[in-house]
Amino acid sequence: MALPALAPAPAEPAAASPFTAAYTRLTSVFPGLRVREIEPGAALPAGPKWVPATRLAEGGRTLDAFLARDAQQALRDYGRRPRPDVVATFGLHRYAWPLCLLVTIPWFLHRRVPRVPVGSVACRRTSGELAVRVEEFACLPGDPAAGAPGARVVDGEEALRAEVRAAIAEHLTPVLDAFRPRMRRGPRALWGMATDEITEGLWYLGHLLGEEERARREAGLLLPGATLPYAQAAGFRELTGPDGELLPTRDRASCCLYYTLRPEDTCVTCPRTCDSERVARLSGAR
Repeated sequence: MALPALAPAPAEPAAASPFTAAYTRLTSVFPGLRVREIEPGAALPAGPKWVPATRLAEGGRTLDAFLARDAQQALRDYGRRPRPDVVATFGLHRYAWPLCLLVTIPWFLHRRVPRVPVGSVACRRTSGELAVRVEEFACLPGDPAAGAPGARVVDGEEALRAEVRAAIAEHLTPVLDAFRPRMRRGPRALWGMATDEITEGLWYLGHLLGEEERARREAGLLLPGATLPYAQAAGFRELTGPDGELLPTRDRASCCLYYTLRPEDTCVTCPRTCDSERVARLSGAR
């Protein structure tokens, strides 16, 4: 008689991995996001508060419940009931922004690029936590981690940047497909959002890490334009302030729709925000 298949091992935090240092540093500067590494071959965390990315990508009731949290938060924070497409846009941002950091921060800090397909990620929004099981990653020749299980050595920085783009696209493709009917946007607009999540997440964390200028430069090389499926370049540029100072900004590829709840308060990088207003707000912040 055939023996029953063994159940996956329960989810336990992984021992120190080639990514532990990067994820630890991420949390040290941005405590709102914690990364739980799961041993290769082990199951992701389960329970009512955990959402597997595979279920999110299926849409249906899991996505309904996921977005209900965003609808409730918008109503509580702004006293207005948002449109369904606005709720879906908020929900996608709150998922994709930290998801992209799973890939970009190890690349930015250690030149290691994990593969994170939907079957290897789960999120727990109540605590700002992502669980990830890395079984394959790319690195450069000479990396001390090149001999680790799952390592794949690639030839040079541009090849590694291609791995970053591919890893994020692999994860986000089914997720964007699930969100698309609720957002009333086409594929280009959705990949514009992905472009923004990659760029602005790296820019913000670069600032927190004390390496903002390098983060802008690296994001520009990562997304120079014409890198499908991403919609445009990182889009950084500089404006001149009232005292001749240079003020970094960028042009978002998409709109987050925040203006539908607060029409008077647009993002400083929003396509709806003119340069004169950007200068006034950026120089005031400085």
